[in-house]
Amino acid sequence: DVQLVESGGGSVEAEGSLTLTCVASGAASNKNVVTWFRQAPGKEREGVAGIRTVGPIYYADSVRGRFTISKNNAKHTLSLQMNSLKTEVSAMYYCAAVRDARVCVARDSVYDYWGQGTQVTVS
Repeated sequence: DVQLVESGGGSVEAEGSLTLTCVASGAASNKNVVTWFRQAPGKEREGVAGIRTVGPIYYADSVRGRFTISKNNAKHTLSLQMNSLKTEVSAMYYCAAVRDARVCVARDSVYDYWGQGTQVTVS
């Protein structure tokens, strides 16, 4: 059973915008921490932006001010609005969820649920 499904990726020119969406279902819904990660070829997976049930929103320094994460609890969706895209942000983007609210948001090893990813390519 698929529990996190991302969409919205694609190819865009530099300085363009994209909005990614992750829909949660089943056991992946209603988790206390939901986060967007990305992984480019040959690089480690890194946390991009994350939301806790309580506490500040996390943004990686490289995206702060250009990316906006939001969550719709009623629709069980997590979105990532990405503006002023640069070529270096090209990667596979994943959403992830975990129940424990105390985790380090940017640490990928703590997450229980992962989507299959959506590719973002900026040229």
